[in-house]
Amino acid sequence: MLVKKVGFLGPRATFTHLAVQAFFDHDMKEIAYSTIPQCIDAVADGEIDYAVVPTENAIEGSVNLTIDYLIHEQPLTIVGEIVSPIEQHFMVHPENRENWKDITRVYSHSHAIAQCHKFLHKTFKGISYDYATSTSAAASYVSQHPNECVAAIANQLAAKEYGLEIMKRNIHDYEYNHTRFAILCSTKHEYESPKLSVSKEKTTLMITLPSDQSGALHQVLSAFTWRKLNLSKIESRPMKTGLGHYFFIIDIDMCVDDILIPGAIAELEALGCRVKLLGSYKAYNIQTAIKE
Repeated sequence: MLVKKVGFLGPRATFTHLAVQAFFDHDMKEIAYSTIPQCIDAVADGEIDYAVVPTENAIEGSVNLTIDYLIHEQPLTIVGEIVSPIEQHFMVHPENRENWKDITRVYSHSHAIAQCHKFLHKTFKGISYDYATSTSAAASYVSQHPNECVAAIANQLAAKEYGLEIMKRNIHDYEYNHTRFAILCSTKHEYESPKLSVSKEKTTLMITLPSDQSGALHQVLSAFTWRKLNLSKIESRPMKTGLGHYFFIIDIDMCVDDILIPGAIAELEALGCRVKLLGSYKAYNIQTAIKE
């Protein structure tokens, strides 16, 4: 059997990597990429079969880089979704464990630092932040620079992977800290997890409203409302063509059927909207944070 390849935001021990390990079977070859665009490009170029990238965090909101790149650069298909608990820990090189409160810099992904603002503000008021491409990239950096008085915010597996010591656990501001990951593919070939059970079915649409038409957004929402289609998310993003130009990302809590969703799309197009189906897929929940 041909071994399939899945890419993720690396290096090893990122939260994305943990989601990949929890979702895919052991015969899947894992390939780490330094950035989200590199990971998405790899699917488009045929280097890998699937890409797993973060799309939204419960504390910090959408990962705009993922959404914008998917819309404007590489129009791949969403074939699955993984929702995972996130536990952020404060870690240092073992040589700095005794003076960890004297660190001068915190290194991590921008979302991770933002998720831990209250802890950092209270414990290290005025400290400088350096942003890494991922939490595990920050952990790797701290591991390689024991002479620098720097700490990382990352997960427990990253601490183990890069030989760091966790000084404070669960430093995120709010208890419910979850991240949503999209599984992307260049085709509509869905991969069903052999490890996780399906939590719901979803459809994601991109909708561009007709210009200079009052009440257009209300009409869009009405097309779903009278069909009793539940929308779990609606979000606007700039079209990058001028101020005031937006598209909308809408999540519907069901897969595409033969009547309701096609009917809603037809109604929207009749109103002058442009509608693009980004994916119709199954969503999976990881129930507990992955430790190792």
